[in-house]
Amino acid sequence: MNTQVIVLNGGSSSGKSGIARGLQAALPDAWLSLSIDTLVDAMPARLTTGGDGIGFAADGGVDVGQDFLVLQDAWITGLVAMARAGAHIVVDDVFLGGAASQRRWLDALGDVPTLWVGVRCSAAVAEAREAARGDRVAGMAAKQADAVHQGVAYDLEVDTTSTGSADRARAIAAHLRSSPGDRAD
Repeated sequence: MNTQVIVLNGGSSSGKSGIARGLQAALPDAWLSLSIDTLVDAMPARLTTGGDGIGFAADGGVDVGQDFLVLQDAWITGLVAMARAGAHIVVDDVFLGGAASQRRWLDALGDVPTLWVGVRCSAAVAEAREAARGDRVAGMAAKQADAVHQGVAYDLEVDTTSTGSADRARAIAAHLRSSPGDRAD
């Protein structure tokens, strides 16, 4: 298998984390699962309340400032360095900027073999998952359900609205076995 990085892009509560865990179980090599949530959780608290960091509005909107973007670029560069050093990486991300977010990844990845996966879920189902989780701002899932996919090119799209994350992970693993090294440019 040539693919070194799998980028899962989808809105909040779409099932990306479950897919990432499923991929770790389904794929033959050891794959690290790293999420944009990991970056946010690692940030100083002062950068998680808006301003130059990342802010979560009462209506579910997310705003990012310059300090967040600098840290996110460093995070992306670090993940790409890990892939170049031989680690297999599953990235669980939310492309708040749609195509511009993907462009940042494409520029950083260069020639690293990457599989781009769009993770879709109906806004209503994602909202129900969001409410059940209780750790997200209400409305985030609905706002992101379609917006994060605007202008983004994928090698594969999966939908978790009525199919579990484990099934979607198996479909992605099967895709990798049938066409290794796919890349969207």
